[in-house]
Amino acid sequence: MQSPELIETDFEQLYLAVRAYEGRVYTDAEVSRLPDVDTTHKYYNEWLIRKHSAKRLISYLQKKNRPLAILEVGCGNGWLAAKLADIPGAKVTGIDINQVEISQAMWVFKKDNLQFVNDSLDGDVIGHMRFDVIVFAAVLPYFSAAQAILKTALGRLNPHGEIHIIDTHFYGPGEVYGAIKRCADYYQAMGFPQMADLYHHHTLNILTGFNYEVLFDPGSIFNRVAKRGPFYWICIKK
Repeated sequence: MQSPELIETDFEQLYLAVRAYEGRVYTDAEVSRLPDVDTTHKYYNEWLIRKHSAKRLISYLQKKNRPLAILEVGCGNGWLAAKLADIPGAKVTGIDINQVEISQAMWVFKKDNLQFVNDSLDGDVIGHMRFDVIVFAAVLPYFSAAQAILKTALGRLNPHGEIHIIDTHFYGPGEVYGAIKRCADYYQAMGFPQMADLYHHHTLNILTGFNYEVLFDPGSIFNRVAKRGPFYWICIKK
């Protein structure tokens, strides 16, 4: 049986290979400007969506008008954590098991109230820390046991703390099989079929038992007509 450290290393190598193939590996200069990219960029529309969702989240948190200890789980190259660090009074920690991306985040974004750690949510460094806000942005599909990781996150919250899930698609029960098939075909065509086993398609049922609120519903009539984004914004409260 592989050790957890070896499993994480295997995932990191595979993940980076896929991102490189897709053209999602960015230079330091590009990372420093995210989520802003040129209108001719291959993923311009995706980054526009993430820019809007980040703006909504930051506006929401700013209205709390108090110092916040914020954790971003799976922060990658750190662009969102860096934006969250601009909230007055915030102290932000970004964690990721990907050493390459977390190293780039450390290099690109240097702020007194911002730190990046190569660790997992239940790791030695983070395990003793508590936060007012924990953010999962476009990362929940990489957790097979989504309910378990959300419960772990709840245990890392201060009283009245919140978990925010953004930039994440939740599938209807009848959509999961088709999504799994498309995902497998996508990675098979790319030459990385094993990646399909590491990407998980969650439904809103994973939130059963949690005290949660839908802050943005992409399926609402207004949001569909206005094309305000395809992803739910979920807030889970302690």
